[in-house]
Amino acid sequence: MLNAAETAALLRQFDQVLILTHVRPDGDTMGCAAALCAGLRRLGKCAYLLPNPELTKNCTPYFRPYEAPAGFTPDKVVAVDIATLGLLPDNARPYAGRIDLAIDHHPSFEGFGQACLVRPAAAACGEILYDVLAALGPITPEIALPLYVAISTDTGCFAYANTTAHTHAVAAALLSTGIDYQGVNKVFFRTKSRKQMQLEAAILGGCTFYDRERVAVLSVPLSLMEQVQASESDAEDLSSLGALIEGVDCAVTMRELSPDVWKFSVRTGSRVDASRVCQLLGGGGHAAAAGCTVEAPWADARDQMLAAIAQVVPDFCR
Repeated sequence: MLNAAETAALLRQFDQVLILTHVRPDGDTMGCAAALCAGLRRLGKCAYLLPNPELTKNCTPYFRPYEAPAGFTPDKVVAVDIATLGLLPDNARPYAGRIDLAIDHHPSFEGFGQACLVRPAAAACGEILYDVLAALGPITPEIALPLYVAISTDTGCFAYANTTAHTHAVAAALLSTGIDYQGVNKVFFRTKSRKQMQLEAAILGGCTFYDRERVAVLSVPLSLMEQVQASESDAEDLSSLGALIEGVDCAVTMRELSPDVWKFSVRTGSRVDASRVCQLLGGGGHAAAAGCTVEAPWADARDQMLAAIAQVVPDFCR
């Protein structure tokens, strides 16, 4: 396992680099990829991001300038914020067996990559990338802005329990470069589309509670997305909604990706280890935030999740 300095030294040897992000890309994977690409280009390297077909509106401006042109053939492949090869988009799967460097912060990281830098204590993969890029040279505003997106989005604008003193120290260093952090905060944390608000109202209206109302299950079926005519951007960050409900320490958001295929996002307090729960269903993540995918009708999928929670939590009340 590499440290940040060793990773920086390895990256100095790389050229013709392709950087991979995960399916349903969030601010962390996208911000890390864009910042790393900018840092490598500053060193005179040829570096690109593999296009991700599921980019949301908020992430697109940071990602598009670095997208690989058609026909680009990499010599080196780097994965950022990807815990398992199962999270690779379809167009990234041909690179699954030739990832030269993987940088991640998930406890459930599967160990792929010829070389790896993994720090589960980091609140965001962006924290790790900051240390690597700082070892490569000065952090410029071009690098700092996507890193701020990465770290702020994975910490809920520094409100989640994963936020540490180091997180704040990195954020302060990024702000000192003069980036427009207020613009980022406005877009990602203080602006919602009308369709997103309609989705949230419908989801909360249909929320069901279990385990003496400590577990909340919120559902986002395809029929609701169609009814509201919502896009992927409108459905961004719905997983944080259930955790806002008073008395809930385990919020489960079920998002139907295709008929009877449910993506679970689990957000928890200290009583429930979200990573252990999702690992029982083939997924993983962090203790307070994890995910998995289950193929089954809604009620069956829900029951599988509740059974997994009950298996992890000794005082679960059926």
